Amino acid sequence: METTYNVKIWSIRVYRGKQKTSYSVRWSLAGREWRQPFDTRALADAFRSELVSATRRGEAFSLTTGRPISHQSGASAVNWYDFAVQFADAQWHRTAGNSRKNTAKALMTATVALLRTPPAAFKPVDVRTALREFAFNTRRREEAPDEVLAILKWVERNTMSMAVWEDPAKVDEVLYALGTKLDGTRAAASSVKRNRRILNVAMEYAVKHRILRANPLPKGRGSVPKTSSAVDKRSLLNPEQAARLLGWVRRRPRGGKRLHAFFATLYYAGPRPEEVVAMGVADVRLPEEGADDQWCELLFHTAQPEVGKNWTDDGGIHEERGLKGRAADDTRVVPGHPSLTRILREHIKGRHLKPGDLLFQGEKGEMLAGSVIRRAWRSARAEVLTPEEFASPLGKRVYDLRHTCLTRWLNDGVPPAQVAEWAGNSVPVLLAIYARCVSGQLRDLKRRMEAGEDLPELPETA
Repeated sequence: METTYNVKIWSIRVYRGKQKTSYSVRWSLAGREWRQPFDTRALADAFRSELVSATRRGEAFSLTTGRPISHQSGASAVNWYDFAVQFADAQWHRTAGNSRKNTAKALMTATVALLRTPPAAFKPVDVRTALREFAFNTRRREEAPDEVLAILKWVERNTMSMAVWEDPAKVDEVLYALGTKLDGTRAAASSVKRNRRILNVAMEYAVKHRILRANPLPKGRGSVPKTSSAVDKRSLLNPEQAARLLGWVRRRPRGGKRLHAFFATLYYAGPRPEEVVAMGVADVRLPEEGADDQWCELLFHTAQPEVGKNWTDDGGIHEERGLKGRAADDTRVVPGHPSLTRILREHIKGRHLKPGDLLFQGEKGEMLAGSVIRRAWRSARAEVLTPEEFASPLGKRVYDLRHTCLTRWLNDGVPPAQVAEWAGNSVPVLLAIYARCVSGQLRDLKRRMEAGEDLPELPETA
């Protein structure tokens, strides 16, 4: 660790802003300026006194952290790569597959940013792949091939220590890397926010295990782009567009009728795609034979998100989970429109499905693959929509069928609490996502406001 005795400590600088006043302690080490802001003068005075005392004792200051050696935590004895592997293993057993994958991506980006030197003997893409797919993957690390092991050993030797997180300038460099794509452009706001959240958890883990004294990523540090959970109204389908898309899917030679029933379930009942692929025939409650003009009921109790075989405990492509945001054994019953009643009855009969079978199967009876679903929907949009519509957000994702259904329920006047129950959301989340899409009620609202705003007639005064 590099140190210096060339220390200069300046007086406290006071900044009076509109919201609050801050007090900054400033000092320089070998010509490089450091500063530490505090909310009160007393705290700033105390910290400055510690720095002055260290210089009087003849104590060396770290060029990495800017602090006296006596202030150092155990961070300098821990390699960042070793810590990141330890953190990934700790998270593996408490998180789901997609979270594991996102953790690996965030740690990979941070590790590349913390290398002492760029890789000369390896391609950058191979380094990123080795870190993401093996180093931070608890299940696959032991089966890494020799060429990957060579990369990981080089990374371990060339990664900085955890003391680097005590250097604000280096922290800002890592945050910049987390918010930037490989081509140098800004990453999506949702990705930046997710990466920051994962890294924040890692820093809290370091503090808990006494590797760092404090979390170097408090709220408000760095520029975090704002994200919106609201649905883009341009992505919603009107009935005519939905009918054309689903009709094209039904006429598709390979698996068309099966996929038509799948998409119709999303459009009429609004579940998440991972909930639909997990449905069994027994989860559909159809009215008596011949009563296809009546509503059916759909029971949802399990989800099977597709996360990839590298990120599940058993090596399967899907990971069985409970309903999102619910207790492990919770269920949800959703009414199905009479049109869906006819579609599902025809689907079950046509494929000779039994109560114990999956409702929507692949060609060999396996769980319906996400790639098949997405490919069919993408083909339907390309064939049915105009070039302008295809290039727009209109129904761009399969998930937009769910958004269309829930928006339609709200616009039809179904109470938000009931829609939230059917959708598996809380009311605040539902309104945050769909409030901007509620329309068609303005005329009635105007009448109500007009009726309540008339002033009473007052008697004339002499």
